[in-house]
Amino acid sequence: MLLHPVFLRPKTQNQPIVDELNSRLLDPNTRRAAFEETVRLYGPQLYRHIRSMVLTHDDADDVMQETFLKAWAALDQFKGEAKVSTWLYRIATNESLSFLSRRRSSVALEDTDVERTLQSDPYFDGDELQLQLQKAIATLPDKQRLVFNMKYYQQMKYEEMSEILNTSVGALKASYHIAVKKIKTFFNNRD
Repeated sequence: MLLHPVFLRPKTQNQPIVDELNSRLLDPNTRRAAFEETVRLYGPQLYRHIRSMVLTHDDADDVMQETFLKAWAALDQFKGEAKVSTWLYRIATNESLSFLSRRRSSVALEDTDVERTLQSDPYFDGDELQLQLQKAIATLPDKQRLVFNMKYYQQMKYEEMSEILNTSVGALKASYHIAVKKIKTFFNNRD
């Protein structure tokens, strides 16, 4: 399968920088500057995570903005026990799922809608195979799509996904396996 650059996960962050950022986020005197740095540091990877769920650039921007607004509003609740990236991914995931739920209650996306949506998005530059893969992924239930995108595109380890999604590693492996089988079936039925 093809890995598209917009969905690829960047190299992991430098741990001393992340630890120092966490402590600055906890200090009310340095919180604002640390949060701005957090947005710069994690914005691109959160965008890719969100975009893989909601498909379009404009929707991903909206969800990302909501993610950072919620994170800023809840910063007092961040205790530094989890990594800031885990905390942000959890917020971004919940915001993405909420967005999809709201959209689903108003509009049902069909195969042609996914294709039209992606082809009309100036930020989607995938080829026909990538378009077909996105159509296959869109047929998955939200949670399976989320797990598939995190594992396949962002190349996350199951342990990290488990922390973010608060789900067992075994359940994540099963969900990914089922998603892959459904995507293979999608492609086999297209032939």
